[in-house]
Amino acid sequence: MLAKKLKYAGTLLLTLPLFVATCLFYLLYTSLAIEDGEVRLSELKYSAVVHADSLGIPSIDAVNRTDAYQVLGFLHARDRLFQMELMRRKSAGSLAEIFGSMAVELDKHQRDYQFEQAAKNIVSALPAKQKQVLDAYVAGVNAFIDQTKMLPPEFIALKFRPEPWRAEDSILVALGMFQTLNGQEQDERMVTVMEKALPKQLVEFLTPDTDVYATVLLGGSDSHRPAQPVPVSAFAALDAGPIKLAKGSIDIDSSIAGSNNWVVAGKKTLDGRAIVANDMHLSLNAPNIWYRAELRYAGQYLNGVTLPGLPLLIVGGNNNVAWGFTNVTADLLDLITLDINPDNSQEYLTPNGWRRFTKTSANIKVKDGADIPIELRSTLWGPVSSKPLLGHSVVIKWTALETAAVDLGLLDMDKVTSVKEAMAVINQAGAPPQNVVFADRSGHIGWTYMGRFPKRKGFDGMASRSWADSSTAWDGFIPAEQLPRLYDPPEDFIVTANNRTLGRDYPYVIAHNWALGYRAHRITELLKGSNGITEQDMLQLQLDTRSEFYDFYQKLALQELGEVKGNEGIVSQSEQTLRAWDGYMHTGSKGAALLTAFRTKLAEALFAKVVSRCKQYDPNFSYAWREMETPLRQLLMQRPKGVIPTKYNDNWRLFILEALNSAAKDLRSHYPDIELAQLRWGTVNRIAQHHPFSKSLPVLGAFLDIGGFESPGCASVCVRVMSNEHGASERLVLAPAHPENGILEMPGGQSGHPLSRHYRDQQQFWQEGKTTPFMPGKFLHTLHFKPG
Repeated sequence: MLAKKLKYAGTLLLTLPLFVATCLFYLLYTSLAIEDGEVRLSELKYSAVVHADSLGIPSIDAVNRTDAYQVLGFLHARDRLFQMELMRRKSAGSLAEIFGSMAVELDKHQRDYQFEQAAKNIVSALPAKQKQVLDAYVAGVNAFIDQTKMLPPEFIALKFRPEPWRAEDSILVALGMFQTLNGQEQDERMVTVMEKALPKQLVEFLTPDTDVYATVLLGGSDSHRPAQPVPVSAFAALDAGPIKLAKGSIDIDSSIAGSNNWVVAGKKTLDGRAIVANDMHLSLNAPNIWYRAELRYAGQYLNGVTLPGLPLLIVGGNNNVAWGFTNVTADLLDLITLDINPDNSQEYLTPNGWRRFTKTSANIKVKDGADIPIELRSTLWGPVSSKPLLGHSVVIKWTALETAAVDLGLLDMDKVTSVKEAMAVINQAGAPPQNVVFADRSGHIGWTYMGRFPKRKGFDGMASRSWADSSTAWDGFIPAEQLPRLYDPPEDFIVTANNRTLGRDYPYVIAHNWALGYRAHRITELLKGSNGITEQDMLQLQLDTRSEFYDFYQKLALQELGEVKGNEGIVSQSEQTLRAWDGYMHTGSKGAALLTAFRTKLAEALFAKVVSRCKQYDPNFSYAWREMETPLRQLLMQRPKGVIPTKYNDNWRLFILEALNSAAKDLRSHYPDIELAQLRWGTVNRIAQHHPFSKSLPVLGAFLDIGGFESPGCASVCVRVMSNEHGASERLVLAPAHPENGILEMPGGQSGHPLSRHYRDQQQFWQEGKTTPFMPGKFLHTLHFKPG
C-alpha cells in the first residue's frame, strides 16, 4: 500500500509541472488576438471591416473618419495594450503602482512635469472635430478592454486589470513622445553649469553649433555659434582632471532620438516620380514602438505607421502625398531660475512683485507598499522642478505644457492633395517639432517644420535665467507662416538628419545643440551624384555604412605610428588593424572597433579638465554637446600647449599614441580570444530588443526578447544608425504616385504578444535590410465590426 502511494506521489510530482505548464500555456494562448469573426462596438455609427495579411497588417474600411479611428483604437488595444499601458503610466508617473518600489524615483521625476494636468488642459482645448475622433478612438480601446476574455500575459503576470482608457491618456502618450524627442533638461543644465564653472571663451569654444559637415538648407552659411579659436590660456588654467572622472560623463556618440529623411524630385528619378525616404531613430524594444495600418473612409486613404495610444497616422502617405519626419532637436524648454522671497519661502518674484506658489498634494501609489505623499509646486510660468540647479529652484517652461502646442492636427493630412496643402496643415499641427519632407503625385517636393517654437525675448535659451523682470520672457510662438520652408528647390532633393538646417540669416534661433552634420552630408553627397533613382536605391542609401568621419582618426593614428621606431608588439598590431579598415561599419569591417575606442579615449582625456571643473559645481555633470567634434578636432590638429595632461609635457604624439594603446588594450581585455586585427565590427556592435520584463527577469529574455544579432551601422556617424538598443525604428520609401513600389520595414512585428506569430515576423526583413512592401499583401483574415 505504501509503495502504491509513493508511486502515485511520484507520478503526481512528475505530472504536476506539466499540468501547470499546460494551464499556463492555455491562459496565454486564449489571450491571443482574434483575427476573424465579428465585433460589436456600441459607439460605431456604421459597419466596418478589417482585412489582415500574412504579417497581421490591418486594412480598415469604414464609412467615416470617426468610425475608422474607433476601429483602430480597438486594434491598437488588441495588439499593443500593455505597451499603451506603460506609455500612459510612464508619462503620468504611476509605474510604481504596478512595478513597486523600483519605479518610485522615476515616478517622482515624472510628477515634476504635472503631465496629468497638462493633458486635461489640452483635451479641453481641442477643436471639436479632433475631440470627436479622439472620443471615438477611446471608445474603441475601451471596447477591447471590456470585451476581451483574457488580457495580455503581462497583465496576468502583474495581477492587475487596466483602468478604462481616457482621452487624457492618449494625450499622455503624445506627451511621452514629446519628452523622448524634445523634452530633455540636460542641455540647459549642462550649459548653465559650464557658464558658472568655466571662462566665457572656453564655454563658447566647447559649444559651437556647426562642424565641417554642415549642410544648411536656408538662412545663409553663417551660424549663431561658429567655431572659436582654442582658448589656450583658459584651458591651461584648469586643474588637471583624472581621466577616469570623464568616463561616463562625456557623451561621445551623441546618440539622440533622431532620424534621417530626404525627398527626391522627379528630375532625379527613373521615371519622374517624386520619392520620400524616412528612417526614424529611437530606442529599439520589444514590441516596436510603431504599428502599421491602412485606413479607408469617406473617399480618403491613409497608409503608414501609427503610434499605439493615438488616433493618428505618423508617417506614410495618402493617395496624393507622402511625408516623413526627423527630429528638429529644437530648444523648446527653459529652466527659469526663481528668486525666492528671503522673508517668505512660499513666494517667488515676478515682474508684478512677489507671488505665492500654487501647491498640490498627491500620492504615488506603490505596489506592495505604502503610498508616498508628495507636494507639487507651480508658478505662473509652469511647474517647479524637484531638482535644483546650482542650488536654485527652477521652473520648467516647456512648449509641451502649453495648451496651444499640442493637438491632433495631423488628422487633416488625410485630405491634402499637394505638397503646398500638406505644408499648410503641418505648419499648424501641434506636436513634437519635426522636419517634414513631402512628395506629391505630381512630382513636387518640399520641406518645412511641424510644431510650435517659442519666440524668446531678452535671451537665447541656452542657459537658465531669472524671469523676475519683464525683460526676459517668451513672446508667444513663431507664426506658422514664418516657419522655414523649401518648395521644389533647384537641387531637386532635400535632406535633413537632425542637423543644423538653418543659417544665421533666418530671423529666429531654433536650436543650439544640433546633431553632428555627417549623416546629412553623406546623404547629400550621394544624391548629388545620382540620377535615375528608384525606391530600391533609396533603401540602399538608408543602409549605407560608409563613415568618412573616421577617416580623420585613421589618418591621425597612422601618421603618429609612422614616426615610432621599432614599431613592435601592440603598436604593430594597432597599425595592422587600422590599415585593415575598409572605411565602412559593416559587420565584417576590421579596425572599426579600434577607431571608435580610440576617439573615445582622446575625447575623455582632452575634456577631463572640463568635466572635473564642472563636477565641482554639479556632481552629475556630463559634457554632451553633439557638435563636440568641432573643438575635439581643433585641439588634435592645432595641438596647443597646456591642454593635455602634464605627464606628457606637451608631447602630443606620445599623448595620441597612448590613447591608441589604451583603446587597443581595452579591446584585447574585452575580447581576449580574438586578435585585435581580426576583431570584426559585428562582434562589438550587437543589437537586442528587450521586452520590459526581461530587464528585471533575465531568465525570460530568450522568450520575450527579439534580436541579439550582429549589426552593420553605428551610433551617429553613418547613415545606417544602429547601436546598442538604438536605431532605425522603421524604414519608409514611398512615391505617392506608385505606392505599389513602396517599402516599409520595421523591427519585430504587429503584435506585442510573445506567443503571436506576428511578434517577430517582420524582424528578419528589417534586420537584413530586405524589402518589405509598403502595401499590405493578400488578405488572409477578416474581422467585421458592427454597431451595437
